[in-house]
Amino acid sequence: MAEMMKEVVVVEPHKYEVREVEIPELANEDEVLIQMKSAGVCGSDHHIWHGSNPCSTYPRIPGHENAGVIAKIGKNVKNVKVGDHVIVDLLSSCGTCYQCTHGRKNVCEHVKVRGSGADGGWREYFTAPAKEVYKISDSVKWEDAALVEPFAIGSHCTGRGRVVEDDVVFILGTGTIGSIILQTCKAKGCKTVICCDISDSSLERAKEYGADYVINSKTQDVVAEIQKITDGHGCTVAFDSACFPGSLTMCLQPGILCNAGRMVPMGFCTEKEGITQAMINQRELDIIGSRMSQDAFEPTIDRMEKGEYITDGIATTFIKFSEIDKVFYLMDHPDESAKKMVILFD
Repeated sequence: MAEMMKEVVVVEPHKYEVREVEIPELANEDEVLIQMKSAGVCGSDHHIWHGSNPCSTYPRIPGHENAGVIAKIGKNVKNVKVGDHVIVDLLSSCGTCYQCTHGRKNVCEHVKVRGSGADGGWREYFTAPAKEVYKISDSVKWEDAALVEPFAIGSHCTGRGRVVEDDVVFILGTGTIGSIILQTCKAKGCKTVICCDISDSSLERAKEYGADYVINSKTQDVVAEIQKITDGHGCTVAFDSACFPGSLTMCLQPGILCNAGRMVPMGFCTEKEGITQAMINQRELDIIGSRMSQDAFEPTIDRMEKGEYITDGIATTFIKFSEIDKVFYLMDHPDESAKKMVILFD
């Protein structure tokens, strides 16, 4: 008798099924079998559920923030062994296209992203090439291991934004990614980080993570506040981690970014923006795309193992895999106290 497991499939927007299927076999001797232990719930998972993720196809098993234990390895596998705790990369790349051969595998011509364009980790077991898993110390709690991927995003996007110590940073949106970008900028020595949100509780959390200034855009004039904080100069780099229709235009309005500033949008919003050439060229701004991460998992794991990140409060809501219906309920009924969910496998 084949051993069975459960998996969660989003069949179409706003419809999911819990299916019982056979535990997969290794497709070749370079693969490993992973028993899942924790999985983060990302904003992109919300978008898959609501049908607003332009990168996703259906039916789909969500989940790209995956941590687990190696249950089986192929004969050729050398980097991990059975029983190792691991983080699973969210992307598979071809290795031969222009992007892959120029250090940009995260935007490979043939990239497959777990949990979006390919099945992810919201299941009890799955297989992956050994080269796409990274060992992590078993001293790291599963609740924190699920956060490696979003912290890797923080590392990548601040690298894309060329963040250095003397930067004055503006972060729009202090949810999970915004909070992680904040921590990453402070770790890089930035002395001035300004965070903006409409949630006072999120802004209070940002202060705990090192924000030097906070602005509530519901009650304060963002441009006026930034001009006051920066003595009229503006910020040198901005990150849009709010990613709502019009948020990029908001960040690019005069008074937020200084001349020669850099703008890093983080989302996949498909709504048209009100950006003009003059908004970019009068200040000679750099608008820099950032998607997932490139070569950031292993250094991020190292920092996680050393306790260099403040993980308390990043994930706020922990849900058993056997109670997965609570995840979808909270997607449909947002709760201010549930800023980020993590699924813990029984």
